[in-house]
Amino acid sequence: MCGIAGVARIDGGMLTPAADELLRDLACTLAHRGPDDERLLREDQVGLAFTRLSLVDPVGGGQPLVSEDGSVVLIANGEVYNHRELAASLPAGARFKTQSDCEVLLHLYQRDGLNFLDRVNGMIAVVLWDRKRGKLLFARDRFGIKPLFYHRNRERIVFASEIKALFADPATPRRLDWSGALADYGMSSAPALVHEPVNTWFEDIELAPAATVMEIDLKDGSTREHRYWSLPGAAADSDASDEEYIARYRDLLAESVRDCAMADAELGLFLSGGVDSSAVAALAGQSGLRTFSVLTGSTVLNGDAEWSHRAARLLGVPNEQILFDRDRVPGIEEWKSLLWLTETPLCSPEQFYKYELHRHARLRYPEIKGMLLGAAADEFNGGYAIGYAGGGDWDDFLANIGAMARRTSLDERPRMAGWWEVCDLPLLKDAAVSAGRDGGFADPYDAFVAWKYRSLQQYNVWHEDRTAAGNSVEARVPFLDHRLVELVTSIPAARRANLLWDKRILREAMVGILPEELINRPKVPFFHGEGQRHTYRTFTRMLAQGGDALLEEAFSSERAREFVHQDGVRESLRRLERDPENGSVEHLLRLVNLGLLERMTAELPVHPAAAFKAPEPVTYPYSAWEESEEHIRELTLRRPVVDPEAVYGLRSDTLLAHVPAQPGTWYLLVDGACEFVLDEDEEPALTALLRSLDGETSLEKVLACAGLSLDGLRPQLEDVLDLGLVVEAAPKGAVRVR
Repeated sequence: MCGIAGVARIDGGMLTPAADELLRDLACTLAHRGPDDERLLREDQVGLAFTRLSLVDPVGGGQPLVSEDGSVVLIANGEVYNHRELAASLPAGARFKTQSDCEVLLHLYQRDGLNFLDRVNGMIAVVLWDRKRGKLLFARDRFGIKPLFYHRNRERIVFASEIKALFADPATPRRLDWSGALADYGMSSAPALVHEPVNTWFEDIELAPAATVMEIDLKDGSTREHRYWSLPGAAADSDASDEEYIARYRDLLAESVRDCAMADAELGLFLSGGVDSSAVAALAGQSGLRTFSVLTGSTVLNGDAEWSHRAARLLGVPNEQILFDRDRVPGIEEWKSLLWLTETPLCSPEQFYKYELHRHARLRYPEIKGMLLGAAADEFNGGYAIGYAGGGDWDDFLANIGAMARRTSLDERPRMAGWWEVCDLPLLKDAAVSAGRDGGFADPYDAFVAWKYRSLQQYNVWHEDRTAAGNSVEARVPFLDHRLVELVTSIPAARRANLLWDKRILREAMVGILPEELINRPKVPFFHGEGQRHTYRTFTRMLAQGGDALLEEAFSSERAREFVHQDGVRESLRRLERDPENGSVEHLLRLVNLGLLERMTAELPVHPAAAFKAPEPVTYPYSAWEESEEHIRELTLRRPVVDPEAVYGLRSDTLLAHVPAQPGTWYLLVDGACEFVLDEDEEPALTALLRSLDGETSLEKVLACAGLSLDGLRPQLEDVLDLGLVVEAAPKGAVRVR
């Protein structure tokens, strides 16, 4: 992983020595991406800046790389995994000056022109200067794993691996795009299948498109784009059996992991205990591979912490769990530093935890320069099918994503919406919405996959790159091998339910490689679902610290006050303080992030290599989960004090409801909506306790009258108290039971 940047005249003029200062500023801003080396080049119309993190050929692989005849100059960020195979395909006599994996790109360009990336397997962002033809090329890998942003005017173009580097150029505007950001579906989490270009969040800042070569004429700035890869659609039919698909998938994944493990430096791995990261760990085949996991209240309750520990023991690899106890709240400057590093309003708890894992790994083991990830397995392998099925099966999944596709189309043609609003039965087919429009999808699943392809670029690979790069680490993603993606997206539509429901193709491929319990462990969210309130509580406290200091700073600008309803924002924060699950801290955080980013562009922070650093993360040492679980829960979970002499009742907006036709089943309703279902056969003690709490009698007496023991009920009572469903009450009134 490296930092690449530069400036070029695109009006036929030449750069002057004044450009040298800009090149130095660009390199300085990107120093975190490449602490091992820095090189600058300015000649004629083009200036290049390169900062290097050396994972392959540490001694001789510096850049810029220049072709043997001097006609082509290249800087690149990333890895070409199949560089040896590509080098072997070159004509006899092709000479290499280094052992760098990227040098082969020079030869491929001279042989194949704009098609030079067709056979490349890797993750790369490339800037190539063809001196002879007077062209400047930008190119990125198929999934946009490696970033490349730019700003251009009539005279010149400035480009860099990160947006913040562009702001080192006085001629580049520093304006947050409030309208574009607030209208982005990702910001509001609206259920729609979006296929528009990736949002850069700032006005006049563009992102070189993935899977594309851009060619810019340095004489007049004219630009053409050559798309060298697109997501394939489903094959009409296939002679291959399900077993053959699974075997082919296994072989390709094993090859991809081997490719990603290629390095002349040490690698680590983020381990969640799910099938994705466990598969990468097993296929990496490195017994000493260090693995790192997140230990929070959320990962304790959803099982990730325990399962990552178990997976490491089963696979025979060391595992370190970075502890985020219940008092660990990101500080104000700490959050702002992370936000500026990620430079996206979508920065959230996920980025904080992953950044800290990278930071621990790099501080504790400086030799680790790359991190293997299990990320991006869900997007193309059916990992989200169960979630979007809403408790149903594959057909329900297809119906629900079809409704999302229709919503997206109706947003573009709102006058058609009435046909779906006037009747609870369908009157028109979805094809009616897209009739006469180009670029639609006949198959909702294809539209879903295309949306995931876009969201990967907007969110996943963006933040995986920044949280790693901020610690001078390169993130490697074996599941984003184009051969794997081509295989699963080409599965005939009629075969998808067999192979892609709940990632069956991956789970079956791991038979004989992973233990059965790891293969069949259900997918769980990183911190959503069970235990979500513990993460929400942490970040609510972050926003509220210092008298709402982050809110005050974020909404102090004129533009922020124009768009953001500050009273509503503050009341939203107060509600989250009272009940961490009464709203979404992530939605609130996105608005705060927008305001903070605007403030930061007005007064640029220090570059990430010199930014604020919190104390070194700590790990929780244990040899067996069972022996340490109680202590871990004490550290990570907020456990309310249960007072036997206190009087408890259901919260004022909570009802315990019973339907006579369903004996033994009780419903906890919050604000009229059913939040929990209790089965007397499965949880008899908790059900009896909740039925007995009357808001007038002490807990001790309630338990005695119901024949219940506090010791046996304490964990459940602590949970309902922590959720705020049961509260300490004055001894008057009664809990309403229907």
